[in-house]
Amino acid sequence: MKKQFFELGRDGFWGTYYENPEKTDAVMIGLFGDDSNSYMAKCGAKWCHRQGLNVLAMSPGKKDYSHVNYPLDRVETAIQWLKEHGNHKFAIMGMSTVGMQALAAAAYIPDITLTFGLTASDFVWQGFEKGKKDGCGEWPVPGASTLSWRGEPLPYMPFVYQHPQYWQKIQEETKGSGDFERSTVIFRDSEAAREHTEEEMIPIERIHGRLILIGADDDGLWEAGKYVRRMEQRLKERPHECVYDAVAYEHGTHFVLPESMLRIALPVGLKFVLRFVFKAAKEYPNECEATRKDIDRRLSEAIKEWK
Repeated sequence: MKKQFFELGRDGFWGTYYENPEKTDAVMIGLFGDDSNSYMAKCGAKWCHRQGLNVLAMSPGKKDYSHVNYPLDRVETAIQWLKEHGNHKFAIMGMSTVGMQALAAAAYIPDITLTFGLTASDFVWQGFEKGKKDGCGEWPVPGASTLSWRGEPLPYMPFVYQHPQYWQKIQEETKGSGDFERSTVIFRDSEAAREHTEEEMIPIERIHGRLILIGADDDGLWEAGKYVRRMEQRLKERPHECVYDAVAYEHGTHFVLPESMLRIALPVGLKFVLRFVFKAAKEYPNECEATRKDIDRRLSEAIKEWK
């Protein structure tokens, strides 16, 4: 694949542009993880190429696994570059933590007219870092948000557990669960400790064009299905700028990605491998596969209609 790399100091954002060999003026801003040049980012780009799109994969930095006051302005800067290089239609997709980031970016940047939020929360979180600290692999950053806009941190839900209890709770929930990691206790207890303020909720009613929200009730990292239903209710109650689908599947795990995208990453043995990552994938392999295939269909059809 033809690639062009962007660096924060030189270009104003960190990312990798994967130009489609077939000429197109539509581009997907892909938040495929924590490194825009990772194997998963390349697989995501290949999937988007099959949908007839250029791809700009974005990340905080090179193998930067932390989420602390990430400036959504960088997405705006990236879109300006994309406009100057032949792109006129802008989509964004993100899964997991960056699913939240994708929704927030689309809410603040009206140029984005197709948005996929996969396992996204409807609120902004407290910022957190990953790495090694006092025997912990992840920890909240006091006074920091995950996202910022125009130089100001976005209001956020503070985690009820701070360092090192935050990681200890994750380890306790994960042990014996059959999942590679579980953190629902962090989010459930944090939401129970205080009501969300309106300021920390993502104003998804401001998203333009087409919006697809996807989550599964057996997600072991947070209550993704609940968040999807809550966002659907928010859109029902408020005037909004988008046409939306909000789908909460019974089974699907945290990996609610298109089946064919995951097949690019792992052509053989996908269901077998997922059994060792998520307990639900072991107990309901066929149901989880059916969910991924349905997601594939929904997203592919939405892209085709949008282009």
